[in-house]
Amino acid sequence: MHIFTDIKVDFITLLLGMFFALAIGYAVGYFLRKIFTEYQIKEAEERGKKIIRDADKEVENKLKSAEIEAHEKSLAAQGEFEKKMKDRRDILYKLENDLERKDRDLQAEAHQSQALEKKLEEQSSKLAEQEKRVDQQQSEYQNLIAEELKKLEVIGSYTAEKAREEVKNKIIDEAKIDAAHEVKKIEEDVKKNADDKARRLITMAVQRLASDHVAETTVTVVELPSDDIKGRIIGREGRNIRALEQATGIDLIIDDTPGAVVLSGFDPIRREVARRALEQLTLDGRIHPGRIEDVVNKCKKEVTEQITEAGEQAVLNVGIDNIDPEMVKLLGRLKYRTSYTQNVLEHVQEVAFVCGAIAGELGLNVALAKRAGLLHDIGKAIDHQTDGTHTQLGVDIAKRYNEHPFVVNAIAAHHEDCEAESPYAVLTAAGDTISASRPGARREILETYIKRMTQLEVIGDSFKGVQKTFAIQAGREVRIIVMPNGINDQEANILARDVAKRIEKEVVYPGEIKVTVVRETRYTEFAR
Repeated sequence: MHIFTDIKVDFITLLLGMFFALAIGYAVGYFLRKIFTEYQIKEAEERGKKIIRDADKEVENKLKSAEIEAHEKSLAAQGEFEKKMKDRRDILYKLENDLERKDRDLQAEAHQSQALEKKLEEQSSKLAEQEKRVDQQQSEYQNLIAEELKKLEVIGSYTAEKAREEVKNKIIDEAKIDAAHEVKKIEEDVKKNADDKARRLITMAVQRLASDHVAETTVTVVELPSDDIKGRIIGREGRNIRALEQATGIDLIIDDTPGAVVLSGFDPIRREVARRALEQLTLDGRIHPGRIEDVVNKCKKEVTEQITEAGEQAVLNVGIDNIDPEMVKLLGRLKYRTSYTQNVLEHVQEVAFVCGAIAGELGLNVALAKRAGLLHDIGKAIDHQTDGTHTQLGVDIAKRYNEHPFVVNAIAAHHEDCEAESPYAVLTAAGDTISASRPGARREILETYIKRMTQLEVIGDSFKGVQKTFAIQAGREVRIIVMPNGINDQEANILARDVAKRIEKEVVYPGEIKVTVVRETRYTEFAR
């Protein structure tokens, strides 16, 4: 029993010890957990503060980077702005210089105009003085006539009418001599100042027009291998020749001419197509309506390609650009167009070169002058198909393809159908005359040529004191031999002018005709 009591006490003691141990362990655990929790809270606060410091530092760095980047962009924008302002200042400076230069040019032109007006006023005053002197001379001549009439009537050897006629002739001769002296003096003054006025005068030169009636070739002769082929060209009951004429629009003339067929028609391109087709058919030997149609269509394509190539080559030769392709084709058609047997495509290229050369000397736009010269006869490409003059047709074409107004006016004014609005119109007229009137450029029908040469010689021989008149250099010069005892030097000068004026009124000719009067006195002696 005592043992059980001890065991019970020990057990209770053990339980109490365990209880106290658990309580002490719980208290120690509680305090340890509290200390650990406070340490974690403190560590978390430290980490939070560190994160906040790092975030503040990163934000500060980003702000500094943003400020630096913004500053760099501001500097770049400022540099670009300054560059643009500098470019604009340079442009404004250049415009200011151009305006100053133009102002100086205008002032110089104004001074030149004032000088020219002053000179014209001086010339007008001189002319007024000359008119006054002429009036005085006329009054003096009237007094002389009265005195001469009185003297002659007193003498009695002349009737009043005869005396009046003799005095009149004497006064006319003296007046002509005085006029010749004045003309010679004026010519010397003009020659003295010619170098200074050359550039201005060349744009004001009056151009002489050629005749409106053009002797053009309207037939083409095609050589045949033999006369036997003529029958096959005609065909059974004429079906082949009808098919060929219908396909080409050209009349075929087959006569007794050996080895040849004549193609007749006003359209040169159709004549060219017919010529090619006929040559191919005669070489092939197969001639029937179906074959004729195929060959004609093929030749039309070939001619169209050649027309385009010719137009492109002409534009390339002259050295201009930005011409509409349709106008290039129209230029190519001029390859088959002639005027006084002069090829029009070659003619317009010559005019373009001449206009460009003169424009370069005058300080004008060379490309624009060449363009006006090349296109001035563009209307001749369609004048066989459309009503109207080639000048008006050319103006319509140029306006349709938006050509420069100066080019349009040059086309319209190159035959003086309207007033020239720019120097380019005058240059085009000059280039057209130079190209048409140069030696070898154009040929005439023999009958017309002989008639013109004869007319020139008859006009020269009709004047008093002329010994013989010769038309030389294909009618471009008239040389007049006068009798030295019947006419003096002053009268020879007047004679040249009178002959030139009469030729201008009575003769139709392209270009100009030079009139030369030759007065020669020879003295011959023999030593024996």
